[in-house]
Amino acid sequence: MLFESKETADVVIVGGGVIGLTIARALRQRGVRDVVLIERGQLGAEASWAAGGILGPQIEGDRADDFFQLACASRDLYPAFANALNEESGTDVELDATGTLYLAFTEEEESKIRHRYDWQTKAGFGVELLTAAEARALESCITAKVRGALLFPNDVQVENRKLVEALAIANEKLGGRVVTNCEVRAVRVEQGKVCAVETSLGRISAPIVVLAAGAWTSLINSPDASLPAIEMEPVRGQMLCFAARPPIAGHVLYSSKGYLVPRRDGRVLAGSTAERVGFERSVTGEGMNAIKTMALEIAPTVAGLPLVGSWAGFRPRAADGLPVLGQWDGIEGLFYATGHYRNGILLAPVTGELMAKAIVEGATLPLLKAFSPGRFRSTKAEGSLTIASF
Repeated sequence: MLFESKETADVVIVGGGVIGLTIARALRQRGVRDVVLIERGQLGAEASWAAGGILGPQIEGDRADDFFQLACASRDLYPAFANALNEESGTDVELDATGTLYLAFTEEEESKIRHRYDWQTKAGFGVELLTAAEARALESCITAKVRGALLFPNDVQVENRKLVEALAIANEKLGGRVVTNCEVRAVRVEQGKVCAVETSLGRISAPIVVLAAGAWTSLINSPDASLPAIEMEPVRGQMLCFAARPPIAGHVLYSSKGYLVPRRDGRVLAGSTAERVGFERSVTGEGMNAIKTMALEIAPTVAGLPLVGSWAGFRPRAADGLPVLGQWDGIEGLFYATGHYRNGILLAPVTGELMAKAIVEGATLPLLKAFSPGRFRSTKAEGSLTIASF
């Protein structure tokens, strides 16, 4: 399929993972008539597919900073978000509200979880401090070497692959256009305004473009250097999948080294590595051994589970490790929604809502200010340019 010579849209979204799909859905729900989402491969086939689906802002939260507030806001949107997607798509995204156990294995880790418990309790967040015996009473698979644990009842999980499926169906029913296996080659900017995207299937004219390309965002740049590149580093995460029938746990089991995520169908996901190796997708022996060691430290019973799958994905990490959200000042109609790093699934609902409001209402929302792409601005003057190569 090639685009017609005068193809137009109200908004073009570059990137078809959960972030792009959620923004497209939110825009259609707000009455934006012609939304076109362009994906270089298949929908949700990159980081969205490879993720573990943990919705856990409190697990590693040591202060109530801007990111913590954003992450908690998104997690708290999930019950309504999941129910709405179920109604719109007929797909159950398996939002599991059992909660998460964070385990301590050393004296230092015990001190850290007590600090986390103290500040979060004082701030009014739901968390319980458990003894080793209490943790093992909740999940008998936990090793006898555990020294203590935190129970986070509100940090839950979702089946991320079903989330992608539900979002794809919901967008289709809302009338959004989705184009897969299409490479965006350039974003055209004239007189300080976005005007079109050039793709492998032709040009689409549009006054608004949202760059939601995940780890590939840093390939979208300005050849003449008039726009500073927003570096988006791909960080490889390897995952293993075990079969556990009957299930070995109900809670997500988390430690300082990794996690185990029990799924409803008996699978147990174990992850993950964080490797700066570019776009090298291999699952390595070293990575698998590290994950297995972590899993056995949490639950020795994993040793008896058959390994049924392994994969790797690329998390998009900005230079400061924070999301990049909002309009690029000085170029009307150019928006970023990327850099979610390890939290793309968690941050999808709030990203969709905030980006849609910013695009439709033109407002700079308080939750977006800390994550503005403008924080990467250089001192170079901006002019007419072509942002090329996705």
